[in-house]
Amino acid sequence: MKILIVTDAWLPQVNGVVRTLEYTAADLEKWGHEVEFLTPQGFKTMPMPTYPDIRLSLFPYRKVKAFIEELKPEAIHIATEGPLGMAARKWCLQQNVPFTTAYHSRFPEYVQLRTGLPLSVSYAWLRRFHGAARHVMVPTPVVRKDLEAQGFTNVATWSHGVDLNRFHPEGEKNALPGEPPVFLYVGRVAVEKNLDAFLSLDLPGCKWVAGVGPARERLMKEYPEVNWLGVLDSVQLAAAYRSASVFVFPSKTDTFGLVMLEAMACGCPVAAYPVTGPLDVIGDSDAGVMEEDLKLACLKALVIDRATPRLYAEQFAWEKASEQFLSWLCQIVWEGSKPYEKTKQLAIA
Repeated sequence: MKILIVTDAWLPQVNGVVRTLEYTAADLEKWGHEVEFLTPQGFKTMPMPTYPDIRLSLFPYRKVKAFIEELKPEAIHIATEGPLGMAARKWCLQQNVPFTTAYHSRFPEYVQLRTGLPLSVSYAWLRRFHGAARHVMVPTPVVRKDLEAQGFTNVATWSHGVDLNRFHPEGEKNALPGEPPVFLYVGRVAVEKNLDAFLSLDLPGCKWVAGVGPARERLMKEYPEVNWLGVLDSVQLAAAYRSASVFVFPSKTDTFGLVMLEAMACGCPVAAYPVTGPLDVIGDSDAGVMEEDLKLACLKALVIDRATPRLYAEQFAWEKASEQFLSWLCQIVWEGSKPYEKTKQLAIA
């Protein structure tokens, strides 16, 4: 099957959306499918207001239309709600072509934090955008419940996973020098990630932050004792996870939090708030600690045996998530198709 994935988030950005799409495409290609990406590469772009690391494509519709009509994909998945996603959605609606979308980020909460725009306005726009899709895919049951409470009627679960071959406990464990214990955050350095809640904690040992974003300069000035890294490739990232005593996830707005699974796959326990994302990723396992008091969660996580998070992460092999993704596409290509075990055979044939 020829699959087109349209995304406004793409390399050189390094984030959960990009990694999710990369891993999914790799599995689909391994199963014999042809996957093409339509990304901001090749388009004139401008920096996103308040977040210059993200580039927005300018007036992309004509090129998007030409790309799709030349490619002639059998399935179209729109991963983001940006200019490319909106252009692809417009083409699909004009041509009466069914498509799927995904809800990767709590967009309304992000916008409210940055602009003060009421949540009701953003959710109304999202209902319109995703309402035209056959399925809007979400990573967890909690996010599904949240969107359905906001009036979404086409929500489908697409669980995420972790690449257990890239992220594992064996390898370098001294990538983060400093007085132990070592507390690590990985991800965007932005207001919605609630990093102040972590960096302001009075914790023993040292703190490390890996990532870039619009809040980085301010935070580096306010917390000069913190150790800062930029964007890491997968090898460096795995070494960082293995070297950390605890992975700290202070965000209260993420829909999932792929970095938590990556850390656990490397044997690093997680400390987080009991909110959407951690509630689904950590659950009732012993692989991490969720507390309203983030410092308490960090200290409790220090005593977790490192074999525990790895064992737990092994339940989240990425292939299972890719099978779920493919099943929703197959339901569009073959209306009335059976559960995934049968549609996968059809798709590979």
